[in-house]
Amino acid sequence: MAVQNRIRKVQKRDRSLVPFDQGRIVHAILRAARSVGGFSLDHLPGVNDRLFQATGDDEHLAEFLSDIVVATLNHDPRHWIANFPPTIEEIQDTVIHVLRSFGLVTVADAYECWRWGKYWVRAGELTLDQFVGNGYPTPFHEEILAWNRDHGCDTVEGLNEIVRSGKLPRLVEEATERYERELDEAARKVLARLEAGDEIRMIWISGPSSSGKTTTTVKLTQRLLREGLSFLMLNLDDYFWPVVEHPTDWLNDRNFETPEALDIQTINRHLKALLAGEAIEKPIYSFKEGTHVGTRRVRLRKDQILLLDCLHGFYPPLTAGIPKEAMFRLYIEAANMLYEGDGTGGRLTQFTDVRLLRRMLRDAQHRNHPPLQTLLHWHYVRAGELFSIIPLMGLADHLVNGGMPFDLPVLKPYFVPDGIWPHPEELAPYATFLDARIRYRRISELLRSVAGLTIWEAQDHALIPGDHLVREFIGGSIIKIPHNE
Repeated sequence: MAVQNRIRKVQKRDRSLVPFDQGRIVHAILRAARSVGGFSLDHLPGVNDRLFQATGDDEHLAEFLSDIVVATLNHDPRHWIANFPPTIEEIQDTVIHVLRSFGLVTVADAYECWRWGKYWVRAGELTLDQFVGNGYPTPFHEEILAWNRDHGCDTVEGLNEIVRSGKLPRLVEEATERYERELDEAARKVLARLEAGDEIRMIWISGPSSSGKTTTTVKLTQRLLREGLSFLMLNLDDYFWPVVEHPTDWLNDRNFETPEALDIQTINRHLKALLAGEAIEKPIYSFKEGTHVGTRRVRLRKDQILLLDCLHGFYPPLTAGIPKEAMFRLYIEAANMLYEGDGTGGRLTQFTDVRLLRRMLRDAQHRNHPPLQTLLHWHYVRAGELFSIIPLMGLADHLVNGGMPFDLPVLKPYFVPDGIWPHPEELAPYATFLDARIRYRRISELLRSVAGLTIWEAQDHALIPGDHLVREFIGGSIIKIPHNE
């Protein structure tokens, strides 16, 4: 389809001007689609089926989407002027907007993760060996999938058979042992570096929302304390800007999921001061009042290691000027590698949806956030992690899987049929909020397909121990979870 295009040039990142080439947009969109197995993963009847009917195959669909990108860029008359063309960043922003506007969420995520990964490579923060592409699947994910396959829980049908046949306790035991071994290995790596002469002064535990960072931080700390190490924990939530500096969107929602929500410069300055042996006046933030309510004097002793559990712990500006040798970085992802149905369709469920369920339950139980609010907020979560979390996982010294193959059976009774999962009429006023509608439909179908436990079974500590990572979300944890207090 021919579209009018008055744009003749593009401004590169070094501000030089080059001829506009729509073919490059087509190629980028098609590469993102192919990296996740094609556009078909995002084909949703009633949402974008006419788009697929009109274009036929992936190549023609990518060309059509590029036409929409060009038409959108031409809407700004400034771009018609030769010396004021769109920048590469503006073009990339528009590609993401177009993909999401047509409900192509999986492809948009792949494009966005790749985009920001390349950004960090160009900035010198990542090497090409550390670049994780679209973030999925990686060798880390393939290893988890192989474990699940060996244990018969790599498909929804296989998992359902385990639940119905009473074999879930064994799966819980084996998956928990795997997770604990990964933490043992992390502790060994820390100790090995210390023995090799590295002066590790800070340990970062980072990963996407609701991946299990807090429980993992506690458990890793327990292992290292037994080895004689001493820690000072620093809660970076105290460095949020006051809420008056966080403008709300049309849903009266604020974006706390981006690193810009934190006072990065003060964090960096305080980290450097602590490592230099100086005392700092750490702010104290009140979420109830939405502002800082005081300070607390903090100093890091020479025999202490600074311990930081932070969503954006790998974000380079946080640790600018701090030697890499002084840090140990652990990355945790709740990677529930699970094929739909019996697996013959070759489509993996979205493990990001399991994290959304975890967070929805935690928010409802401990933060008084309605489940619908968490669903409508999730686009902020994904935007933040696709920029400064997932693309940077290659910086990790150690990877831990915080996802459990039994997450869905355990979570299900808290959501359906009489749990907190929003009813369709609750979502109805937000019909134009496509991201939330797509996730709602996908997760509703996933919950229907999974055999769940009863609430009483999920609450049974004989099945799921009180110190288990999953209890950070379903409740009943014997570990103190600061953000649940």
